[in-house]
Amino acid sequence: MTRDQLAELEKRVEEETVTTQKSIPYLTAESVPVEPSVALGRLTRMEALNDKGVNEEMLRQAQRRLERLNNAAERMQKGWYGACIRCKQEIAFERLKAIPEALMCISCADRSLRQNER
Repeated sequence: MTRDQLAELEKRVEEETVTTQKSIPYLTAESVPVEPSVALGRLTRMEALNDKGVNEEMLRQAQRRLERLNNAAERMQKGWYGACIRCKQEIAFERLKAIPEALMCISCADRSLRQNER
């Protein structure tokens, strides 16, 4: 990976981190319990509970992604970024551009998915 590519990926990780951090307060606020005393119709209450569940899952995903992005930034600082954790080969730049927190190359990620499907 060239220095320019690494700089581009550092910027991307930083941007994704900021975007993800900004979404967390909103998702946290949208995940508060729906009070039983709130006067909603039965269907409206069910919709509110469903929305709460969706927002809770989105919050969990945002928190996990933020952790992965922070780990990617740390790997960049230590000089470990861009190497597959399985085969130790360089992860393709285009893959890292799409998923900057990727830990595995396409081949190893595909193999891992196939093993998990069994």
